[in-house]
Amino acid sequence: MSRFRKELLFICDSSILIVVAILLARFSLRYALPDAVGQGKLLPHLLLLYVCTVVFQIAFHTYDSLWRYAESREYLSLLMAAFWGFCVYEIISRAVIRSVMSFVLLTAIASVWVLGMLLMRFTYRVYRNQVMHRRGSHRLPVAIIGAGAAGVQLLGELQSNADSRYQVQCFFDDDRSKVGKRIHGVEVKGTIRDIPTRLRAMDIRQIIVAIPSISEERRHEILKELSGLDRVKVKVSVLPSTMDLIEQKPIGAQLRDIQIEDLLGREPVRLDSKPVDGYLEGKVVMVTGGGGSIGSELCRQIAKHRPKQLVIVDIYENNAYDIQQELLYIYKNKLDLAVEIASIRDGERVRQLFAHYRPDVVFHAAAHKHVPLMEQSPQEAVRNNVFGTLNLVRAADEYGVGKFIQISTDKAVNPTSVMGATKRLCEMILQSMRGRSKTTFAAVRFGNVLGSNGSVVPLFKRQIAAGGPVTITDKRIIRYFMTIPEAAQLVLQAGAMAKQNELYVLDMGQPVKILDLAENLIRLSGYVPYRDIQIVETGLRPGEKLYEELLVASRDIEKTENDQIFVERQPGITPEELRDKLAVLAAALDQNNPGIIRETLHQVVPTFHEPEDVNPERGEEVKAPEVAVEKAVGVACGSAAQ
Repeated sequence: MSRFRKELLFICDSSILIVVAILLARFSLRYALPDAVGQGKLLPHLLLLYVCTVVFQIAFHTYDSLWRYAESREYLSLLMAAFWGFCVYEIISRAVIRSVMSFVLLTAIASVWVLGMLLMRFTYRVYRNQVMHRRGSHRLPVAIIGAGAAGVQLLGELQSNADSRYQVQCFFDDDRSKVGKRIHGVEVKGTIRDIPTRLRAMDIRQIIVAIPSISEERRHEILKELSGLDRVKVKVSVLPSTMDLIEQKPIGAQLRDIQIEDLLGREPVRLDSKPVDGYLEGKVVMVTGGGGSIGSELCRQIAKHRPKQLVIVDIYENNAYDIQQELLYIYKNKLDLAVEIASIRDGERVRQLFAHYRPDVVFHAAAHKHVPLMEQSPQEAVRNNVFGTLNLVRAADEYGVGKFIQISTDKAVNPTSVMGATKRLCEMILQSMRGRSKTTFAAVRFGNVLGSNGSVVPLFKRQIAAGGPVTITDKRIIRYFMTIPEAAQLVLQAGAMAKQNELYVLDMGQPVKILDLAENLIRLSGYVPYRDIQIVETGLRPGEKLYEELLVASRDIEKTENDQIFVERQPGITPEELRDKLAVLAAALDQNNPGIIRETLHQVVPTFHEPEDVNPERGEEVKAPEVAVEKAVGVACGSAAQ
């Protein structure tokens, strides 16, 4: 039914109700209407009463309200419209018609009319709910955790939305005063601790956590509690944070599946963006590897800081094209965007790009990063990671780049893989430029980036969706985690803070066992580990370490003005030392023999060890190395997923 037809129907109903109210009041009070209003003045009184009530109903927008969503405000508007309508009628009848209706009769008519209007709207809502209930007989039975404002709003939308696929069966809330009460007909069954016992007697298929203002620690506790529902097969979804709810989406549309980020038990790292504006706004910024996971997120965030020009350099054209189209769609002609397909291995091509664009800031995110693949092809890791970085550093120095920020990894610390050893050499290249260049060189070290290409999160989700098994290389593996936006923010913030040849690390809280993550993700996807979905241990991959470190020397670290960012002070390396190392490595590279290249990496990177030399024996417990920073502040972050 169209909106106009609905409004017309309500107006007609209002007219009918006036007549019905007058008749009911007349018979119940045994009034003769002409006597009650004065001889010959009945028609003017009826017309005036009708006009006053309709005019104020229009003024208070009661006819164009959506009564299926009506709450106290709509009903209050209806009462206020009735009050003012009858008051104005009384005033005009005294002043113009110069006769008044009996106060008792007028009160009776007003009462019957208001009750009729309310009854009509309640009837409409009941009818709508019955229709929705019949349509929703096939819906998924769910429980909502949180009987607060967000939970009630979510319930209202799920009950009234014809497209909703959920049927809310009950609430759970830690406020014991709400337990046993009903909200829109739905009972608050118990507290969150009661969920395991209550759900066993109910046909609940999904749980929705609807407490957007909750802290990350409390959210972690709740999800951990839910992950223990071994005998109850449910899936868990969550509402986003309070800030995310500001977006113009209906609250029900923002439900998302559980993510591993929800289980990390810490607040997201949010860094101050103001210092970033100072060195990016109005500058030419180049991002190598700009189509990759970290590189593309860097481009997204850099674009927000109004650079003079953003230059994306990548060898993989598909990724470069994707981020190009995304940014053009968002910013259109407001962003001067250039995309260059090039390999950083090609020194002449690198110099050509630097000579043409003259970048003020360079973020170097181009690298081969997959540990097992680089174990099989160490020559490619050396050519791309080491000598590609060398080409960029030399070009940055030659063409007067203001700041050069290198993306490093925790695998560069006491590396056990070719990839880690090559990234450690990249850090050495930057160190060797201390005092030799006007360019500020700095590196940012992190790893386990959730959702990045090759990370463990999408792999686990694909395996769960396929019915398992979920594969992990070793049940003892522990890792530190961060999200792609956190990683990109860290890089930008470090660029703002960088002075000369510094290496930045981030405080990332406590490490997480990969096995725990796999088990919790299986449970929160609605399955029981080892019963519905198996977890299979496949054995450590070549070059893989059971734990990752972040610092070369645990005490050579200083706090910055940001409590979450630290600087590691490393012993310097002279240009002559670096030249000798690279000459030996280049000679090994010319032989194109993986074994010789690996031996040479051990020679030029003294901290490079074989995995079996550092991994605990089978059956031994694995603990992350402790890091001392003043009051034993733990500093760490993650790697590209196992």
